[in-house]
Amino acid sequence: MNKSKLSFIGFSQTLSLIIYCALIAGLFRLADNFITGPPVFLTTALMLLLFVFSAAVTGSIVFGYPVYLALNQQIKEALFVFAYTLLYCLLIIIVMVVILVVLV
Repeated sequence: MNKSKLSFIGFSQTLSLIIYCALIAGLFRLADNFITGPPVFLTTALMLLLFVFSAAVTGSIVFGYPVYLALNQQIKEALFVFAYTLLYCLLIIIVMVVILVVLV
């Protein structure tokens, strides 16, 4: 597999991660309209459950394909996909911080 394809896979994984995070952020915005009182037991349990679920989903997005490649003895490709995913995530974080600093 060539590096441009591995880079595209890393970018796709990062894009999937961004979409998932945006959906969760939207869920939080909707929850503000419905949950007006102080946190109760069920709200706290729901947030913890969402935290565990999100860890599983984001872990699957970031680590799923690299682990698959590693299990198929393609260690170098697995490391490249993982590195590209982290690199694209870092670039998106930097862009978002710059945008927030400029807007605020």
